[in-house]
Amino acid sequence: MTSKTALRAEMRALRRQLALDCPDAAERCAAHLPELPGVAVYGLYHPVGSELDPTPIRVPGAQRALPVVIARQGALVFRLHEPGAPLVPDALGIPSPRPNAAEALPDVVFAPVLAFDRTGARLGQGGGHYDRTIASLRAQKRMVVIGVAYAGQEVAEIPTEAHDQMLDGILTETGYIAVR
Repeated sequence: MTSKTALRAEMRALRRQLALDCPDAAERCAAHLPELPGVAVYGLYHPVGSELDPTPIRVPGAQRALPVVIARQGALVFRLHEPGAPLVPDALGIPSPRPNAAEALPDVVFAPVLAFDRTGARLGQGGGHYDRTIASLRAQKRMVVIGVAYAGQEVAEIPTEAHDQMLDGILTETGYIAVR
């Protein structure tokens, strides 16, 4: 099994190439969104670097929220955000809803992925923000986490640790993979 550090380096290079090879991946990904009944709020993310852009994803009848980094070692906070509303840099400089935007607990979180496997294991950037956030949200309510990735980001096995949070599904430009 490859270490997470080595796998991250390999997958960052691969993801950059996949982004170049599949410029319409975001729209194709959104076209494979499964039905998500009973969702009042869904959480997206602002793509950084070559992360697959989730912006085309829309959950009919639900409000959209975006994550905000308040503290480097803390969980993310989700704030409601209407498409086109202004964004401001959060603690990591990522465009996020303004501080006066209402906070929300999403029913579904679409999470960025560096690599994934068919068990629902997810490799992120290494900061632990999504693992802390998902653990916190799951402690507060029943919710679903869907990884958003290029199909080529799938690997045979992600090395996992006790704190790693599993995905319930993965949405790619080629389809939806139900995991749990």
